[in-house]
Amino acid sequence: VQLQASGGGLVQAGDSLSVSCTVSGRTLNKYTVGWFRQVPGKGREFVDREFVAAVAWSAGYRYYGDSVQGRFTITKDNAKNMVYLQMNSLKPEDTGVYYCATGPASLGYSTTPFGYDDWGLGTQVTVSS
Repeated sequence: VQLQASGGGLVQAGDSLSVSCTVSGRTLNKYTVGWFRQVPGKGREFVDREFVAAVAWSAGYRYYGDSVQGRFTITKDNAKNMVYLQMNSLKPEDTGVYYCATGPASLGYSTTPFGYDDWGLGTQVTVSS
């Protein structure tokens, strides 16, 4: 399985940006796809990745971290095996490397990175003040 995140960039506070994740080599019917971010100054270890959002592929349930609730929206395209993260009203504290990952839906959705087995390389999002 391969995951590739793309679409990051440099924006100003208050702007919007969309990042996408392409998953290949896996049928996602039994998986949850999540977005995490690694934020500067909050640790560089795997355990420090912050939960952003997740979608249960078959059921379609969507979940969000508290800090992005109401500003970010996660969607999926079944035909393309892609997941999108639309980010609105961006803040400087949203700056970080954004990763997508897949985890078994049988575990429910997880807000920790340990609930996900496969990861992409990440895409940088920088929000200037």
